Amino acid sequence: MDRISRFVIWICSKFTREQIQRIVNDLNDILTNRNPEVKPKDDFKEKHPNYRNFSVDPNPPLKKPLKKN
Repeated sequence: MDRISRFVIWICSKFTREQIQRIVNDLNDILTNRNPEVKPKDDFKEKHPNYRNFSVDPNPPLKKPLKKN
């Protein structure tokens, strides 16, 4: 059983039918972006941990080629 199924079973065991209906309505409002205060978790960074993970070299670029001895 996955986490979501366990979560649904937990909700059903803790709340009444009316409360569950309100939870469903509130979640639907969030998903349709009618409640801008609450945003769903953004899992992009979890799926792509190295996206735009770069750093800038602290040394400035060379103006002239290095002299060879």
